[in-house]
Amino acid sequence: MKYDVNLELENRVEDYSFGDVAKQANGAVWLKSGDSVILATIVIDETEIVKDDFLPLTVQYIEKTYAAGKIPGGFFKRETKPSDFETLTSRIVDRSLRPLFPKGFGHPTQITIMVFSADADADLQVLALNAASAALYISDIDINSSVSAVRAAKVDGELVLNPTLSQLKSSTLDLYLSGTKDDLLMIEMRSLASDEIQMQESLMIDPMIDPVMSMPSVSIHSSNALAEDELITIFEKTGELLFATNSKYEDSFANYKKETLAIDYKANMINEEMIAYLKESHLQEIVDATNQMAKSERSTALRQLRKKIIALKEEWCEAELKDAIEKVKKEQVRSQILNDRIRADGRALTEIRPISIDTNILPKAHSSCLFTRGQTQALVVLTMGGAKDAQMFENLTDSSTQNENFMVHYNFPGFSVGEASPILGTKRRELGHGNLAKRALEPIVDLDGQTVRLVSEILESNGSSSMATVCGGYMALKAADIQTNDIVAGIAMGMVSDGDNYAILSDIMGLEDHDGDMDFKVTGSKDGITAMQMDIKLGGISLDILKEALYQAKEGRSHIIDIMMDAEKKIEFNDGVLPSTDFFHIDPGMIGEVIGQAGKVIREIIEKFEVAIDIDKKDGKVKVTGKNKTGVSGAREHIENIVNAPKVEKIKYKVGDIYDGTVKKIVDFGAFIGLPDGTDGLLHISKVSDHRVERVSDVLSEGENIKVEILEFKGNKISLGRA
Repeated sequence: MKYDVNLELENRVEDYSFGDVAKQANGAVWLKSGDSVILATIVIDETEIVKDDFLPLTVQYIEKTYAAGKIPGGFFKRETKPSDFETLTSRIVDRSLRPLFPKGFGHPTQITIMVFSADADADLQVLALNAASAALYISDIDINSSVSAVRAAKVDGELVLNPTLSQLKSSTLDLYLSGTKDDLLMIEMRSLASDEIQMQESLMIDPMIDPVMSMPSVSIHSSNALAEDELITIFEKTGELLFATNSKYEDSFANYKKETLAIDYKANMINEEMIAYLKESHLQEIVDATNQMAKSERSTALRQLRKKIIALKEEWCEAELKDAIEKVKKEQVRSQILNDRIRADGRALTEIRPISIDTNILPKAHSSCLFTRGQTQALVVLTMGGAKDAQMFENLTDSSTQNENFMVHYNFPGFSVGEASPILGTKRRELGHGNLAKRALEPIVDLDGQTVRLVSEILESNGSSSMATVCGGYMALKAADIQTNDIVAGIAMGMVSDGDNYAILSDIMGLEDHDGDMDFKVTGSKDGITAMQMDIKLGGISLDILKEALYQAKEGRSHIIDIMMDAEKKIEFNDGVLPSTDFFHIDPGMIGEVIGQAGKVIREIIEKFEVAIDIDKKDGKVKVTGKNKTGVSGAREHIENIVNAPKVEKIKYKVGDIYDGTVKKIVDFGAFIGLPDGTDGLLHISKVSDHRVERVSDVLSEGENIKVEILEFKGNKISLGRA
C-alpha cells in the first residue's frame, strides 16, 4: 500500500492513502497509524431527499476480531451485534461530524469505519474520527472543514495529549475533544479514580464457590473530580493542538479533494404568507401554547390551533402550516430568552425546576430512588451482587477478558414523552446516556469486590433525563448504604445565540434543547467535575462561553446537591432485603484460628450466618457480606469471640502422655477428641473400647469427657487411644 500523506502529530504518526481502495464510495480513506489500519468510507444516496427537518446521517464503526488476531468467543464464530464500544464510538463520530453538513442537505448518508488491524496501544476512537473526517473532507460532498479529535490525559499530575492506552490506564483524566481549526464541536470527559490501594494476598470465602481461594486484587478508589479552573486550562492547551492539527489536515488533504458533486438541497419549505398571517393574527395563541409545560400539552395546543386555522383557510396545506407554526414558535422561544431573559415556562435563565426525591419506595429492591425534576422523572433501582455477578467483556485492544462490576442501564420508554411506541431493544441513545451516568458516578464509588447494577427507568421526560439518572443513581447508592467519597449531581445546560447576543440556560427542558443551540451536560460535586458531554449545533463554541457555562453549571449543581443532602438524611433502609457489608480488623496472627484446620471453622461461620467472608492475610482486614445485617453482625461477633478468647498455651505432646479430652464429633471411623489446648486428635473406632464395637455412638457421646493417651503422630495429626 502506498501512502499519499504522512503526518507527524503529537505522540502519533498518521499515514493516509486516497483512491486506492473502496473507489465506488463518494469518499474513502485508508489510515495507518502504528500497527493500526482503518478504512473510512462515505456514501450518499443522490436520488433521494428526506423532506423532514432532519439530517439522515448514519455512522457505523465496526471492529472485527481478526484485527487483533482473535476468533470471536462463544458459540457463534461470526461477529453479530455491535459491542458497547462500537456503538459509543459510532455516536462520537456522528456527533462530531453532523454539524458540518450544510443546511438543506437531505440525502441519506452512510459513514462506515472498519478496523482492519488494531495496535494494542492505539486510541481507536481518535483514529476513527480522524479517518471519517478525512474521508468526508476529500469526498465530493460540499464540506470544506476538517474535524479531528485530541484526547487529553493527566498522568502523574502532568498533562499528556494524545496518550497511548497504557498512559490512559494510569491517568486521572480522560478528555476527548473534537472540533475544527476554529471551534470546539464536541466534548466527552470523565475523571478517573486514582490512589489505588491493592488488596493482595487475601483469602475470599464464599458459600457459592470453593471454600478457600485466592482473591484477585481489588482497587479502592478516591474521587478525582476536576475543578473548573483547571479544566478550562486543559481545554485551552488541548484546543490549541486541536486547531493546529486541523489546519495541518486541511493543508495536507487539499490536493486530494474531489470535485464537488452537484446535488439538490431541500428547498425552504416555509410559506412566508403563512408566517406573516400567524404573526399578525395568532401570535399570542402560539406564545400561550409554547408556554405549556409538557410536550404533550404543547403539541395538543398547537394542533388545535392548526385545525382552527385550516377551518378558516381551507385552501392552505396543513403540512405547510405545521412547518410555519413551528418556525414562529421557535423564533418566539429564542426571542423571549434573548430579549426578555425569560424562558417559556417563566423561569429565569439560572433557575432550576422544583425537585422531589423519594427513596426506597420499592420494598423488595435492594434500594431505589424516584427522582423528579419538573416534568422529568427517573426511577433508579439498585441491585447488589458479588464478584461473580460482574459483566464480562473484551475490547479489541484488551489482552484478556475484563470484568465490569459497576453498571448503569438506562431505559427510555415511549410513554415517558407521550408516544405510543413499543419497547424494543436498547437504542444507541439509551446506551450513550447510561454510559454518561456511569462515568459520572463511578469515580466516587468504592465497591471493594462487590458488583452493583443501577437501572434507570425514565417515567417522564421533559429535558435531561440522563442528569436525573445521575442524581437518582447517587441517591440509590446512598439508599443501599454504599460508601461514596463525594456527592455527585448532574445538570443540563443550554444556550441560545443570534450571533451577537447569547444566553446560557440552566436545567434546560425539552423545548429549549430542541430549539436551542447547545446541549451541555455537566456532572460533579460542589468542588469539581466528574463527567461532561457537550454537543454544539452552531458549528462551534468559544472557550469564554464554555467557561461561563461551566461556572453557571456549578451554581445549579450546588443547588441540586443541597436538596439531595436533605433527602439523604431521611433515608430508611430496606433492612429485610438489603445485603449488608461490614469491615473490621483482627490480629493477623489469629487468622489461622478463624479459618481453622482445612477451613473448617470459617465454613461453619459461613453456613451458620449465611455470609461471605474475605480476610486480608497481610493486615488482618476482614470483610463480611451477607443477605442482611443480622447475619453479618452475628458473624462478626463470632469471629471477634474467637480472636479475643483467652489464649491457651500450646502443649508439646509426647507419645505415652495421658490427658483429659472432650468428644467433639463422632464419625463412622471413630471420634475427634479436643485436647486441653484446643488441638484435635483422632480416637479410632478400634481404640474406643477394650472390646470390638459396631458403632462409636454405642460407647461415646458428643460432649463427653474422657481420658486419652497419645499413641503416635502422623504429620500434623495426633492418633489417640483410650486411657
